[in-house]
Amino acid sequence: CTHYLFIVVVAVNSTLLTINAGDYIFYTDWAWTSYTVFSISQTLMLVVGATYYLTFTGVPGTATYYALIMTVYTWVAKGAWFALGYPYDFIVTPVWLPSAMLLDLAYWATKKNKHSLILFGGVLVGMSLPLFNMVNLITVADPLETAFKYPRPTLPPYMTPIEPQVGKFYNSPVALGAGAGSVLSVTFAALGCKLNTW
Repeated sequence: CTHYLFIVVVAVNSTLLTINAGDYIFYTDWAWTSYTVFSISQTLMLVVGATYYLTFTGVPGTATYYALIMTVYTWVAKGAWFALGYPYDFIVTPVWLPSAMLLDLAYWATKKNKHSLILFGGVLVGMSLPLFNMVNLITVADPLETAFKYPRPTLPPYMTPIEPQVGKFYNSPVALGAGAGSVLSVTFAALGCKLNTW
């Protein structure tokens, strides 16, 4: 019971983190900085929960199922934005599913070897999520236009959307997110495995 409760708690917290991190789709001077930081946070939340769930059940495919839980929770929660007048194609959910599939594939391909899961799976998730997420962001409504068209009344003045300074902080937010994420994800994948030994 405790194990399943933990899975639910992590999935819910992943969802809450996603909702809080979703503001990188409002382009500001900090757009790419925010994208990098939030990509790393999303990667770590996915990999620790998915690795835990995967090693707990021992069945390849459960990491993808875990990512599906996160996605559904987030879409339901972000549905509230739709009620506030935002266009539904602007409500972005980070693309966890492809990265979770890679985690499952690493576990399956190495015949359920936990050490390979930690090393290969962690690197694959860390490197892939920022890339998939950027592709995801490209497909939605123009963030700058939407931010001006649908201003949130609770938005403080210093958060008012302004013209983005692309490349001002990082030339490649995807590369930076993938590099940092791949290193940190290995550690968090190990943590996910370790949680099963309590």
